[in-house]
Amino acid sequence: MKQAQRWTVRSAAALVACAFLVFGLSPTRSASAHGFSSTVYVDIKAGGQAGHVRTTLDLEYDLFIVSVADQEHDDPLYRAGMPAWDDGDLPGQEKALNDHVDSAIAYLTHRFAISAGGTTCTPTRVGRFDVHMRDVPYTTITLDWTCPVQEHDPHHEVRSSLFGDDEGFVKGVETIATFDLDGRSGSALLDAKNPSFCIQQSLGQRAWEFLLLGAEHLYGGLDHILFLLALIAGSRRLREVVLAATAFTLAHSVTFILAALGVVAAPADLVEPAIALSIAAVAGWHIWRVVTRRSHASDIARSTVGRFELDRSGWARLAVVFAFGLIHGLGFASALGIDEAFSWPLLSSLLVFNVGIELVQLAIIAAVFPVLALLRHRAPMVGLGVTTLIATGVAVMGLVWFVQRAF
Repeated sequence: MKQAQRWTVRSAAALVACAFLVFGLSPTRSASAHGFSSTVYVDIKAGGQAGHVRTTLDLEYDLFIVSVADQEHDDPLYRAGMPAWDDGDLPGQEKALNDHVDSAIAYLTHRFAISAGGTTCTPTRVGRFDVHMRDVPYTTITLDWTCPVQEHDPHHEVRSSLFGDDEGFVKGVETIATFDLDGRSGSALLDAKNPSFCIQQSLGQRAWEFLLLGAEHLYGGLDHILFLLALIAGSRRLREVVLAATAFTLAHSVTFILAALGVVAAPADLVEPAIALSIAAVAGWHIWRVVTRRSHASDIARSTVGRFELDRSGWARLAVVFAFGLIHGLGFASALGIDEAFSWPLLSSLLVFNVGIELVQLAIIAAVFPVLALLRHRAPMVGLGVTTLIATGVAVMGLVWFVQRAF
């Protein structure tokens, strides 16, 4: 008995350690896992004549206003632009930027550049700033770059430090670039660790960047991690949690890709509360089984076992998880601001992004589920109590987030 008690203590300590790894090392976020960074979009194409490159940049409006006002010391821009943002006045936002076009362009060209053969190209503004809605107001501007004409491959390089960590407003801003230049097309990711890329970089290098981006988005998104923990806590066998995680991945991949193709779209005001509610619902499923079946909550109804050795309850739970996975896919798409059709090369990169998400899911399952399984095997009532405690905490957090996001 004493040995069993000692084992239980060690198991509980291991579980706490796993929780520390998942939560303690995860970046701190509030109720919304997607609102404390930003994504810049850049489309890069060959210009109409030799040595010309055209770039179209899409940046989050309010962050752009704050950064330009601060970095270029243009307080009048802030005083004109932010009230228009507060009022949701898109024409007013456009007017504020176009009235202060010199400082706005100065900020862009200090923080974003194209070079060819090691020589920085010269930018020229094309047209006016346009403001439009993604989930939040974004502003678009086109720049033409005049580069030195070379006989051989110019080896164009793109550099970006837009909204850098050093500005102190947000952290971890990513720039997603799509390009069709130098006879190559594809997509690339720029961030603080990788602020530049060469058009000639290998497909493997670009894929690795998006793989890491997917891993970081799940690991840094507390709501998605809590959803996964709710799945783990309520799974009676390894088979169930693996199938549930697979169903979740397939589902969010479907909506993620459809969003990237412009087939589906949903505002964050609806998606974020729905994600929070799904967290509470999956956690509540396990709590309901414990309340109604008590010590038999982990039992499997052998009389209803079918394909994949899942009973009726297991199949019902799998269907619910798949449905909620569709909602989470919209959340991942919203996190990257995906609400319009992109190029097929970018779509392939987004598929790699999903692989990164799946790898982190598997890592969390590998860290947490074996400890819970051993605990339930050696001390069933203690294991049931621990999983119920986890599910209760997750359900409460999900409900709190739902109220915050909905109201």
